[in-house]
Amino acid sequence: MKSKGILFLFIVILLSTFGCDTTEPTEPLRELSSSETKIVESDNSFGLKLFKEINAGEEKNLNVFISPLSISMALGMTYNGAAGSTEEAMRTTLEFGDLSMGEINESYKSLIGLLRGIDSEVEFSIANSIWYRDDWIFEQDFFERCRDYFDARVSGLDFSQNEAAKDTMNNWVDENTNGKIEETVDYVNPIYDVMFLINAIYFNGTWTYQFNEEDTKDTLFYLSGGSTEECKMMEVKSKFKYFEDSLLQAIDIPYGIGNYSMTVILPGYGKDMDQFIAELTQEKWDEWMSRFSEDSVNLFLPKLKVEYKADSVLKEVLKDMGMEIAFDGRADFTQMHKPGGIWIGKVIHKTFLEVDEEGTEAAAATVVEMIWESTGGGEVFPVMRINRPFLFAIRENHSGTILFIGKIIDPVWE
Repeated sequence: MKSKGILFLFIVILLSTFGCDTTEPTEPLRELSSSETKIVESDNSFGLKLFKEINAGEEKNLNVFISPLSISMALGMTYNGAAGSTEEAMRTTLEFGDLSMGEINESYKSLIGLLRGIDSEVEFSIANSIWYRDDWIFEQDFFERCRDYFDARVSGLDFSQNEAAKDTMNNWVDENTNGKIEETVDYVNPIYDVMFLINAIYFNGTWTYQFNEEDTKDTLFYLSGGSTEECKMMEVKSKFKYFEDSLLQAIDIPYGIGNYSMTVILPGYGKDMDQFIAELTQEKWDEWMSRFSEDSVNLFLPKLKVEYKADSVLKEVLKDMGMEIAFDGRADFTQMHKPGGIWIGKVIHKTFLEVDEEGTEAAAATVVEMIWESTGGGEVFPVMRINRPFLFAIRENHSGTILFIGKIIDPVWE
């Protein structure tokens, strides 16, 4: 886990255009159904709360980079195996509200299809898999739901061959994140591990308005507490979705034809980033997203390269958010395995992010481990110089789903 700054990256799916033919979708996009809208709202609300809880704990003043969508997708598959009070606890934590299991699954299925094909100029993939101990019997209805609605690969493995089983799962993650996420599963316990549910996401988008590498300069990034560090600052002048007020500046930077974008939120000088995030709500985020209008902006954005891993911290945060029952012997996962007696051992999350003059490459993998015993001049432009801690998001611009969420305290370029 990196030890500098706190990074969050959102990919939010939200309908917007950028006043230029190159950013118009090639085909009109259908309206979301009411259940699809609810699942997007649920994922966003869950992601914002998860972000705030992680930032408020031991990860404060560290770079943190998570994919709420990846975590939600892996837990969404797991939710299909829950029953009774465990199902209710997961429903509350994941913000599913009054959606039925069928509506939740149908919405995930249609969301996966939408995200995979919404922008021909952006490479985006999402994959799910379930790897189970091949000498155990699991509920076939559970496997079928995960295949049908999450497009999950379901495979049995010989967990007694723990190194081979680990390598098989890690190779699958590596393949589905274009080699950016390695060694997600660090160990397979041949006695206590019974299943691994895995999600993998890969994003590679080229800026609609690219930065010129010759304009990138070494400059100072102002850290919290008043110290500075050198960073590589990119620059571009163009028309963007933009707004500012006395509290912040915000900009939406499009990729490809404009269906995905990175949204950067830069608090005003002197604003404490941790307090800024602590006060972040779904309502406030939605209000910010509604305020963008097109303007010509002189944009300065630091190059970034960040890797992040969360395991024990993610388990504790999910327990604090209401899922504690799913992590011990009280858990009821009888929709996954009868007569029960299994629960979540840990949730592992790894991510990768690189931002440069050409665009953005990002990847995420989430593993839910199930166990059965505890173990300058001319026209005047607004200037946005991102040279201090900032919040940002990569967004797809139709449904409003948060895929990645981020905050930079200290830019890292390796």
